[in-house]
Amino acid sequence: MLSEHAITSARNGIVKACHAGLDSLALRAEVMRRLAPVLPVDAFWFATSDPATLLFTGALIDAIPEKATPLFVANEFAQSDVNKWAELAAAPVPVASLNGATQGRPEQSARYRDICLPIGLGDELRAVLRSDGASWGFMCLHREHGSGNFTTDEAAFLAEIAPHIASGLRATLLFDRAAAAGDVDGPGLLLLAEDLSLVAATPAGERWIDEIADQPPRQELPQVIYAAVARLVALECGTAPAADLAPRARVQARSGQWLVVHASRLSTHGIGAQTAVIIEPARPSELAPLLLQAYGLTRRESEVAQLVLRGIATAGIAMRLAISAYTVQQHLKSVFDKIRVGSRRELVARIFAEQYKPRMRNAAFRPH
Repeated sequence: MLSEHAITSARNGIVKACHAGLDSLALRAEVMRRLAPVLPVDAFWFATSDPATLLFTGALIDAIPEKATPLFVANEFAQSDVNKWAELAAAPVPVASLNGATQGRPEQSARYRDICLPIGLGDELRAVLRSDGASWGFMCLHREHGSGNFTTDEAAFLAEIAPHIASGLRATLLFDRAAAAGDVDGPGLLLLAEDLSLVAATPAGERWIDEIADQPPRQELPQVIYAAVARLVALECGTAPAADLAPRARVQARSGQWLVVHASRLSTHGIGAQTAVIIEPARPSELAPLLLQAYGLTRRESEVAQLVLRGIATAGIAMRLAISAYTVQQHLKSVFDKIRVGSRRELVARIFAEQYKPRMRNAAFRPH
């Protein structure tokens, strides 16, 4: 049994890392390093996610064969199983082990039988990294088959630190990545075969693939692409957890530019089914809700802020939301406090000018 000192040290180290200003990849690597002494694992998958769609947007992976990726994705979106991410995201405690979910009979899980066992993995511990009701990442920890199951104490410890990790991941969205972005590129198109292999890509598509590649570099496509396609299949098959979870996700490129990845089916005749994946720069209307959520705004505060970003006056906001002008002003005061601005103009500049700096550094920006 681990000492209380070791547990406290790990907890404090992880919490400190979550507030250390690390980027997303460095934060996830540091969390796993700090976690190892108190929650040892033999393999892991640690992904960021788009909280609006619950699609994973980039993964840090260790000791999981690349050939397993399409199998895990298919299981997640197209098969019935325990501890699905969408289910955990809505659970009171978003952490669960496979052994616990199957009441000690893991062979009941198709994921365990068909994917984990063949590559030598046994029990898994999953956590949705949730903060203020939004899911900012997923963590799946694995142990080798025969090396023991995750305990309830280990699950409880992960549940305790998960909100801190989620807050850290959320904060990484707000950091100013000042690296030069080069000229603004247009939408990129990828064509995928039925087995999800890449058939063709436009030059812009190839550039965007490089910009959002998982770490460490792998031969396969970025996992956000697989996730978008899998969600498309789930919607087509009627197995998506909710109809509003569209096959699209927002993801920040290495340059700092925000992109939207979305999948659609091509109408083809006489050949195998192909899927088109579009990767394009995010529009302000697509990015603003994510950034406002990252600042910790409530649903109503976010609604008010988005109308402000559209240039709607207080009276117009009150009419649209069926609330009083006084209530609008109270919500705005809270928005300004959370985002640390003092006016509508500063709010617009903070959300758009700073976050779009890689794309806008040579353009004049004048909020209305």
